[in-house]
Amino acid sequence: MPKIELKHVTKRFGKFVAVDDLNLVIDDRSFVTLLGPSGCGKTTTLRMIAGLETPTEGEIIINDKVVFSSEAGIDIPPDKRGVGFLFQNYALWPHMTVYKNISFGLENLKWDKAEIKARVEELLTMLKISEFAARYPSELSGGQQQRVAIARTLATGPKALFMDEPLSNLDAKLRMEMRTELKRLHRETDSTFVYVTHDQLEAMTLSSKICLMKEGLLQQYAPPLEVYRRPANTFTADFVGSPNINLIKAEVTSLDPIRLGLPGKVALVFEPLDKMNLKIGAKVILGMRPEHVALTEEPSMAEATVLTSLPSGMETIVQLKMGESYIHSVVFGDLDFDLEKKVGLDFSSGKFNLFDQESLDNLGQGLLKKA
Repeated sequence: MPKIELKHVTKRFGKFVAVDDLNLVIDDRSFVTLLGPSGCGKTTTLRMIAGLETPTEGEIIINDKVVFSSEAGIDIPPDKRGVGFLFQNYALWPHMTVYKNISFGLENLKWDKAEIKARVEELLTMLKISEFAARYPSELSGGQQQRVAIARTLATGPKALFMDEPLSNLDAKLRMEMRTELKRLHRETDSTFVYVTHDQLEAMTLSSKICLMKEGLLQQYAPPLEVYRRPANTFTADFVGSPNINLIKAEVTSLDPIRLGLPGKVALVFEPLDKMNLKIGAKVILGMRPEHVALTEEPSMAEATVLTSLPSGMETIVQLKMGESYIHSVVFGDLDFDLEKKVGLDFSSGKFNLFDQESLDNLGQGLLKKA
């Protein structure tokens, strides 16, 4: 299985820079998700690794072999890179049965008939589609077609499997089922998976590492929980997590202890867990995950007013007004709250990130205490 390296890879379409000086190492047997909003460069990056798009500059190495180099003039075609590509629309042959769709590539490679039969049956069993072997794509559901497309891509034993938003055409229930299947397949095939999505929940649940991009630039490359707990900047913090993180502008009003002044005369003490170089008057942004905003009956570390309450059974999302700031809290359990009710807020259960208002970069983590 390959390690994939991208060194200073840039892709321009005329004056538009789709990918800007990207450096990335995708480890052997990892499940890396390229995540970001539409137009951020994630699909272009995937296509460049696969050989379906030619970079403007840079170098791409797969399994210690240079497959593209702008300086050396190397550009190995897709079929020689040993990767499989799973497209968004499945691209199954409509006139071929499921069995034939899977075996077609092996026949072109002149495999022995007995080997083809054994490989196809292995994949039919692995993808749990043995009963559909004689059916045509039009006779299958979206989820079943997706499994056939995966089986066909895996048939030739690619070193890495590339997937471009493969679940976007499925309904919510099927997407959840296929996420589980993809995670199982990754474990069973022992392959390297590179996956493109704009859905942060897919990225969080599937990946061993997330590569988050914005406007062609890499924002953060780290394991999902690290991206969630310690986002590199406010874009990353806001993009990953549902409900969204609370980002509240604040000012450092004292240093010993570090006191934060929030809009509406709200004050909190920030106890840093990292070494931070702050000055009195520094403009910062306090990042608070909704699950770390606990509601109390009595005044605690701050006070707020309930604006909306959205119970869903397992949890309730509550919008609050704290001073002049609007924030969200997630309360677990089948609870509801009266509108305009005054509640206390407790922040003692979480670690909070502090960002610089100018650069929007993460300055470090800390605990919150009552001022």
